Amino acid sequence: MSRIGKKPVSLPDGVTASVDGQTVTAKGPKGELKFVVNDEVLVKMENGAIAVDPRDETKTARSKWGMSRTMILNILTGVKGGFEKKLEISGVGYRASLQGKNLQLALGYSHEVLYPIPDGISIVVPKPTEIVISGIDKQRVGQVAAEIREYRGPEPYKGKGVKYAGEAIVRKEGKKK
Repeated sequence: MSRIGKKPVSLPDGVTASVDGQTVTAKGPKGELKFVVNDEVLVKMENGAIAVDPRDETKTARSKWGMSRTMILNILTGVKGGFEKKLEISGVGYRASLQGKNLQLALGYSHEVLYPIPDGISIVVPKPTEIVISGIDKQRVGQVAAEIREYRGPEPYKGKGVKYAGEAIVRKEGKKK
């Protein structure tokens, strides 16, 4: 049984939500998001909160129950305050800068890497070694952060590359003579 799925999702202040069949729509100060819940899960509005229940007791219905509640909570949190991921760049000559609608990255290659910023995502570069990605959709913010990190992930010997803020890099010892 899902322990997280049993708890109804209460609406934050300033956010309105509606349930139309299997579609949950949330509107808030940051924008509007929709989520289509799987058919094995039943969604309904009760007392100003969104309740999620499995339609039957199959294993797949129960596994999608908690995930559906978390996705609904994520869209409500996103339209209220948004989400943010921070990336850190370390390495000699490694830097980032904004160039119009592109993020320009110097990551030790013979060329500059240009990453086009997708719609609904804002990227800020407060320092040349720091990137802040923000938006209302948690999945898209995480996907953009992962794509930028993928250009030059942190390597284990010197720790050079792009890493998430707060990420611990497992360091390896170099060759010995």
